Amino acid sequence: MQIDPVKSVSAGDEAPIRVASFSVIFALIIAALYLGREVFVPISLAVLLSFVLAPAVRLLQRIHIPRALAVLGSVGIAFMLLFVVGSIIAKQLNQLAGDLPQYQATIVSKIDSVRGIAGGSTTLERAAAMLKQLGEEIQHPAANAPAASHSNGDNPVVAKPLKVEVLQPDPGALENIRVLIAPLISPLATTGIIIIFVVFILIQREDLRNRVIRLFGSNDLQRTTAAIDDAASRLSKLFLNQLLINSSFGLAIGIGLTTIGIPRAILWGILAAVLRFVPYIGSLIAALFPLALALAVDPGWSMLIGTLALFLIVEPVVGHVVEPMVYGRSTGLSPVAVVLSATFWTALWGPVGLVMATPLTVCLVVLGRHVERLAFLDVMFGDRPALSPPEIFYQRMLAGDPTEAAEMAEEFLKERSLSAYMEEVALRGLLLAKSDCDRGKLNNERMERINTTVEALCEDFANLEDRIPDAGSSTNDVEAVAALDAMSQTSMQECAILDRQSLPAPWSADRAILCLGGASPLDDAAAALLAQLLDAHGLNAGTERLGRAIRGPGVGATRDSAVIFLSYLGDGKDAQIRFAVRQLGRLAPNVPVLVGCWSFDGGERSPVQGTPAYRVVRSFREGTAYCVRHAQADIEKVISLDPTGSFSSPVTAQAS
Repeated sequence: MQIDPVKSVSAGDEAPIRVASFSVIFALIIAALYLGREVFVPISLAVLLSFVLAPAVRLLQRIHIPRALAVLGSVGIAFMLLFVVGSIIAKQLNQLAGDLPQYQATIVSKIDSVRGIAGGSTTLERAAAMLKQLGEEIQHPAANAPAASHSNGDNPVVAKPLKVEVLQPDPGALENIRVLIAPLISPLATTGIIIIFVVFILIQREDLRNRVIRLFGSNDLQRTTAAIDDAASRLSKLFLNQLLINSSFGLAIGIGLTTIGIPRAILWGILAAVLRFVPYIGSLIAALFPLALALAVDPGWSMLIGTLALFLIVEPVVGHVVEPMVYGRSTGLSPVAVVLSATFWTALWGPVGLVMATPLTVCLVVLGRHVERLAFLDVMFGDRPALSPPEIFYQRMLAGDPTEAAEMAEEFLKERSLSAYMEEVALRGLLLAKSDCDRGKLNNERMERINTTVEALCEDFANLEDRIPDAGSSTNDVEAVAALDAMSQTSMQECAILDRQSLPAPWSADRAILCLGGASPLDDAAAALLAQLLDAHGLNAGTERLGRAIRGPGVGATRDSAVIFLSYLGDGKDAQIRFAVRQLGRLAPNVPVLVGCWSFDGGERSPVQGTPAYRVVRSFREGTAYCVRHAQADIEKVISLDPTGSFSSPVTAQAS
């Protein structure tokens, strides 16, 4: 029999091949970026500058200026500003170099004062002197050895070394010109390449966009075009806002340093604006130079303290107040991604890569969010959670660690209600586990671990009430509650929080509402969540295994309960539901039975034929509303029969 070599490769063998192929491609890309940095750096700078200048070009086009003139004008003005800034920096540096010798006396005086406070020569200084002497011995052993001599009778004659001096011929005029121009050739060539690329990118913007669409999304032109236009618009706003904010930061630092009296404040303001493009450490590096100069200029310490206070005030204000107001709370990158990208691009392209790390990584994340083939970039570098809340819940329950789930629940409950968390996070996490169980990926031991962990998590919800947070924190939960209640034909009044002291029998029993898992430990976990939610509404709810409730020690609680609640993840099997309902009907014929069939869609489910009368509910809120409504009805009956009216108010109004 002939074997097809292509079909003989199993799915398990394809994964290592794909990983190896991806690794080879990734290594080739990194090598190309490193070896071709002389070409890629100008192109990258040109792309980023095109994003910054695109709004200006569009503005000029709106006033009917031809595109070519708009592009040339915008690029010319931008590079003229860069040239002016560069000239100012060079002039300030030259002046600073000339002023440095006059600061030497102040520095020596401060060092002497600090040394005097420390008590003179320290152990560290003596160790440094000893190490310096040892270094001289190692590097120049002949200088410290006795000079070679030879005897001439009784008088030794010491051999003196001969001095050798190498003289270079005088360079000609052409050589002097070459030495002067050579350092300028590379920056001028790079600047020229950047200008050319910026001009062509801005002029051919639509053509380049169409080519990108052809490469990544020609099958869905409308969606891909909208995504690329949106990405280009967002990046332009981001980079332009970043430029404006950093320039404002540099202006504030320059004005503040001028007020304090730091020399060359313009230089340090420009440096602060440029270095702030470097994530996390840019502002720190920018502060070191004026701090060192303040130490050298001022005989006292007031200038140093003022400079330090300036940076400690301006940077937090810009980073935590201005930036969130302008373009949100972050650039869309996770903090780890920012650090990794800065390290990666600096290793590839040096200081230029450090400045460009954040913009380049933002470009990659935007592409990952809009191009399906590059979605892994958004997962790796984006600030959006890699796992959804239900997935995190399921993963933590599977690991037997409820701590992270409890922390996530605390954050969730600051803006949403407990019932929203139970249904939108916890229950959906259990449904993911049920899906894995149906596919044979989850054994009974792991399901028992999930059940145990869910029960431990429910203990953290003890004494919580199912209330919507105060108005002003979030309005989304109110809308979500209204939508879910409309689906289940309930209202917030039906889901009120009851006063436990007013509950009559059988609602006053410890487990008045008996929540039973239908068929598996995952169903038991869902029953535990439901019981905790009922408890948050003032009802006495408890859990029990179905087998123990029918044939074991829990039979008594089954007969004394006010409501029996069967819990099934998914639609449940008709035979299982039929058997459970019949058994419960024989034990407690007068106790209503609710069957909760929890699913992702929450759709309708027809009752199982051949069973006693019972009610099917599809959401936790619907089941809670049913129990609250019937408990209220029994409370009102007791109150109407009590001539003294001694019962307290049965319901506490729910905050909304």
